Amino acid sequence: MKTITSLLFLLMLLLGSKTNACTSYLVTKGASVDGSNMISYAGDSHIRYGQLYFHPRAQWPDGSMQTIFDRSSNKPLGQIPYPAETYQVIGFMNEHQVSIGESTFGGRKELRDTTGIIDWGSIMFLGLQRAKTAREAIKVMVELVDEFGYFSSGESYSIADANEVWILELISKGMDLKTDRKTKKLYNANKGAVWVARRIPDGYISAHANQARITTFPKADGVKSISSAHLDQIFNPEIEVVYAHDVISFAKQKGYYKGNGSNFSFSDAYAPLDFGAARFCELRVWAMFDQVNDDMKQYWDYATGKTKEPRMPLWVKPNRKLKPRDLMAFFGNHLQGTELDISKDAGAGQQGLPYRWRPLTWQYEGKTYFNERTTATQQTAFSWVAQMRDWLPNAIGGIFWYGLDDANLSLHVPFYTGMTHVPHSHAEGNGDILTYSETSAFWAFQRVSHFVYLFYDRAIEDIRLKQKEYGDKFEASIPAIDVAAKMLYDKNPELAAEFLTTFSHSAASNVVDDWKKLSNFLLVKYLDGNVKHEKGGKFIDNGWDYPIDPGHPNYSDQWKKIIIEDTEDKLLMPEIN
Repeated sequence: MKTITSLLFLLMLLLGSKTNACTSYLVTKGASVDGSNMISYAGDSHIRYGQLYFHPRAQWPDGSMQTIFDRSSNKPLGQIPYPAETYQVIGFMNEHQVSIGESTFGGRKELRDTTGIIDWGSIMFLGLQRAKTAREAIKVMVELVDEFGYFSSGESYSIADANEVWILELISKGMDLKTDRKTKKLYNANKGAVWVARRIPDGYISAHANQARITTFPKADGVKSISSAHLDQIFNPEIEVVYAHDVISFAKQKGYYKGNGSNFSFSDAYAPLDFGAARFCELRVWAMFDQVNDDMKQYWDYATGKTKEPRMPLWVKPNRKLKPRDLMAFFGNHLQGTELDISKDAGAGQQGLPYRWRPLTWQYEGKTYFNERTTATQQTAFSWVAQMRDWLPNAIGGIFWYGLDDANLSLHVPFYTGMTHVPHSHAEGNGDILTYSETSAFWAFQRVSHFVYLFYDRAIEDIRLKQKEYGDKFEASIPAIDVAAKMLYDKNPELAAEFLTTFSHSAASNVVDDWKKLSNFLLVKYLDGNVKHEKGGKFIDNGWDYPIDPGHPNYSDQWKKIIIEDTEDKLLMPEIN
């Protein structure tokens, strides 16, 4: 019986593990150092290739059709009409400083709609190409889903512009196939999705990591909350909550909820919390909140899957103002400072490695075990921080900080949303996940990361030095670039775009070149597990161009204890008289 229970538990975790893929942070202008809105996204996938997407602004003749491809498989799902105009998009930010990120929460598997055309990935780019504000992006996204159906499972979306930050959670309504009397074709009577969108209050921060986070919410009161029956009112700045008109009635119909609606919780109805949702997902949100809020200890048992109450809030007020570098640093969390720090147990090996290779769950002697799913993870293809600033023209105000590979070991380059094209090192088509390219930024970062994994406790210091060096450099130079770009913009916006393109490309080129040099430096420094002596990146010789003996770092007492417990007295040096 225990074996059967363990297998069922393992199956549950494995089914859920497909959704444990991304971590996103949301920061409002009142919670940031300079008054900018920020959202972030770590694209965690074992098959995703890191490249900086670029869609130029375009005009479309009447009747033009856009093919929608499923982002998870590249399968064509169908076609929808183009609007008259689509906006320029760099990465996940458009020319109007609208940015969108996501994390998959999966939810009730019976609600998957395989007849839909709009999938979890295309919906982001459709919103970016068709919206000038966060509110308009929400309207575009939910209307497209209602019209063409939603192909994917449950998703949480971060949606922001220079003025507001929103979270949107939606899930399809499954399939109720019927035959059209006239065409005799099957159609889905449940086409569309149920959803809720909430504006994050200014001065607060939020986060989501593969578990639906919207619980109860204010119902339509005609002042701050509206249903989709009045979706055109979303542009009223006083509206802070928008939801599908049938989000409650559909849950009742499916038996997910019983009540009068006053205590209705979107998450509890459509993505009920289980151990995996807490430990693999909500714990990542807790880890970020805990770094900037003093009241998070009360949610430890909830986040670690021991209890379901008290439920962690959707947003918290930070105890300090945040900047882009803070969000980048949050991506490096491996539960350090807690009892679950994965650099401290036997799985970390002799180098204190805060990573665990897949599978996420495993069995031993009929029992199921798991590895912690931390924010810092090796399979991140790319990560970014979108920074939106309302005091500057859109072309200058939007900065898309983009990093490749493992976010903990990456370096985020500032790309202005006003630039005209992306550098070749980051461009689509320059290599792929199955094809190495010597000029690809993605592969340059992969080389360094894989070396760091071999000697983490030593090489991480070299990475941190480089991250600080460039972080300081970018932080100091961005204000000057802003001023120069604004002066040019006031005289000639095209010259400003050229200037911003040159700066962004130069920054990318310098980082990629330096990361390639770093790869060579690490190889020389840590050859054969030794540590060569160096100062300021220059190796030290004996004064006659001859190497001196390298250092041999000792093992930690923790690792020694593990070895001794495993080998008992086999390695004990005998005392010989």
